[in-house]
Amino acid sequence: MEKAPEGAFNKTRDLNERPHQALGMDCPAQHYAPSPHTYTGLPDHDYPFHDKAVTVTTCGRICYNRKKINLSQVFAGQTVGIKQVEDHIWLVSFVDYDLGYFDDETCRLEPLQNPFGPKVLPMSPV
Repeated sequence: MEKAPEGAFNKTRDLNERPHQALGMDCPAQHYAPSPHTYTGLPDHDYPFHDKAVTVTTCGRICYNRKKINLSQVFAGQTVGIKQVEDHIWLVSFVDYDLGYFDDETCRLEPLQNPFGPKVLPMSPV
């Protein structure tokens, strides 16, 4: 069995044996309590303003007209909405966020700007 490098994270040792100054020199495990809430996943979401709702495959793809469009494994098993906005151009949305556009001929997704990124307004001219 290969030994972990010195100083490598060891979950059991670091949570149960190594005291932390911010915890009054207690070990983190002494302060841990499991959440009383059960995670049930995301609720089903429908897309009434889109042309189709499709489920993302486990490998992160949308299957459209026997073609595969790579989206992201992050969305595996989730339903996304697709809406045709021009000839051969489709908008992909997840819940309330537009993710990007794909061309149904090239099957390439062009992502939009990160909807979760910082919202910085441009500086106004003086």
